[in-house]
Amino acid sequence: MLAAGAAPLAGLLEDADAELSGRLKQSAARWCYAKTSLDDLCKNGARIGLQGVDLVNHDDWPTLQRYGLTPAMAPGAGTIPDAWNRKENHDGLEREMRENIERAAAAKVPNVITFSGNRRGMPDPEAKDNCVAGLNRVKRIAEDKGVTICLELLNSKVNHKDYQCDHTDWGVEVIKRVDSPRVRLLYDIYHMQIMEGDIIRTITDNIQYIAHFHTGGVPGRHELDGTQELNWRTIAKAIADLNFQGFFAHEFVPVRDPMQSLEEAVKLCTV
Repeated sequence: MLAAGAAPLAGLLEDADAELSGRLKQSAARWCYAKTSLDDLCKNGARIGLQGVDLVNHDDWPTLQRYGLTPAMAPGAGTIPDAWNRKENHDGLEREMRENIERAAAAKVPNVITFSGNRRGMPDPEAKDNCVAGLNRVKRIAEDKGVTICLELLNSKVNHKDYQCDHTDWGVEVIKRVDSPRVRLLYDIYHMQIMEGDIIRTITDNIQYIAHFHTGGVPGRHELDGTQELNWRTIAKAIADLNFQGFFAHEFVPVRDPMQSLEEAVKLCTV
């Protein structure tokens, strides 16, 4: 039975595909289920129709694969505050990225994550130049190994104060200038709704630069239910209609039963 706050979701779920055979490959971020064992998350994830799990370290990839799940987004290089926008980081980031791309390729992991870093007073043009220069150092190995480097868009208003890659246009300019089919954006819908809104049009206009999506209810980063301001089923359908072939991953923090909330989200976004 749905909790009272999620009651508006019931009608939206009625037309969801009961066999969970929609056009989007859905995943879930491991950190959102820290109190659930990885084995239980994978077992339940496979049952409800997930095809991957995000942000799992390489030591745990065999657990995912035992349940037929893909490590959909793996560690790449850098941290949210410290990454490619500063040249003094580039040597270390290149070593880290090369190691993680080699590891991902060997395990057939499709994506690795990376970040811009925080501003700390750095002007946007200089930061873009530095990110482009840094990503140019690792794009060839990504191309050779068939692994996609995903630069994440994050909000700097609520969750990640001072983060530099905080608007779609900022990230798209970097991706265009790097000019590699293996360097793309991780478009986090939660973060970009906070920063700029206009989600469907922005995704449609920039889909060629996006390799991966994250979800999360706005406000609060909780369940994708009737308490939230976005119509998630409509967003999922718009992305599927663009013939998107990457992963659509849930990264919300559940406040109700975690596995029930995840199952509801998967059904809602099965289009």
